[in-house]
Amino acid sequence: MTEAFLGIDIGSISTKGVIIDGGGEIIARSYLWTEGNPAQATKNVIAELRGQIDEHDVKVRGAGTTGSARRLVGAMLGASVIKNEITAHAVGTTYVHPDVRTILEIGGQDSKIICVSGGIAVDYAMNTLCAAGTGSFLSSQAHRLGVEVEEFGEIALTSQNPANIAARCTVFAESDLVHKIQVGYARQDIIAGLCQAVASNYLNNVGKGKKIEAPVVFQGGVSKNVGVVAAFERLLDMPVIVDPDGHLMGAYGVALLARDAGASATDTSEGGPFASGVFDFEAALDFSYTTREAHCGKCANNCEIILVYRDKDLVDAWGNRCEKGEVMKARERKAAK
Repeated sequence: MTEAFLGIDIGSISTKGVIIDGGGEIIARSYLWTEGNPAQATKNVIAELRGQIDEHDVKVRGAGTTGSARRLVGAMLGASVIKNEITAHAVGTTYVHPDVRTILEIGGQDSKIICVSGGIAVDYAMNTLCAAGTGSFLSSQAHRLGVEVEEFGEIALTSQNPANIAARCTVFAESDLVHKIQVGYARQDIIAGLCQAVASNYLNNVGKGKKIEAPVVFQGGVSKNVGVVAAFERLLDMPVIVDPDGHLMGAYGVALLARDAGASATDTSEGGPFASGVFDFEAALDFSYTTREAHCGKCANNCEIILVYRDKDLVDAWGNRCEKGEVMKARERKAAK
């Protein structure tokens, strides 16, 4: 029997999942679009992961979640570990590349940089305000040019004279792109210029003031674009490592954390996926999960509390800034009477 652990990274654009064995090897992987519904996207990822393993042999003993919807999906899965993206990416990357010093990550709608020393994240920065250096920006420009975004990188590498496209923000970049099209720039030069703009925008905003040292590891969905990789190498004047599973590194890192937490830390509440101590794929896929918000109103904070229900049972709540809004503890106290 193989003891395994599940990691899910729920982003605004994509949802990633892995199952690892006790030795940290990935034995199942999934990368699907979130499509504005993290609960359903998670179910789709779970179903895809399930199809890649032998459930009679592989027993998932723990789960971890990260990403923008980590609390929601953590409640759904009875996760033992719920961590932010910085921690998850740092843990996963340093496990695969122990000597890494700088982690560059560009996702669908945000980007981050993590500086590492001695295997520990010592500094970081995130950008969630401007889309000019993200995957969604490249996707929208690919649509404008009538090119599949997956083809962007290879086309960019054929350019001998990349167009100089303003990279300060999405509005300026799109305006400059239209101008370059109108004056007759070659398509490959425009595409190479867009890749250069993404890398330049990232370094001038997310990487501003950070000491970027080799080895540098580039991850996130945009790391699959060889044109952007080449642009980073030109601008940094150093090699940039792209791991084959770099787009899954957040999910991988949180799966490692779940493994290290041990099965005893996993939520085994009645009706949940871990009720038997082993992850029940059928239970995770069959249950209906809903969320609603409630305003506490018990003090001047008037906190917005997020309530998560499995079928009709409250399984988690968060958003309170003081003990007056601790919904879960209040429920536990009531149940104990």
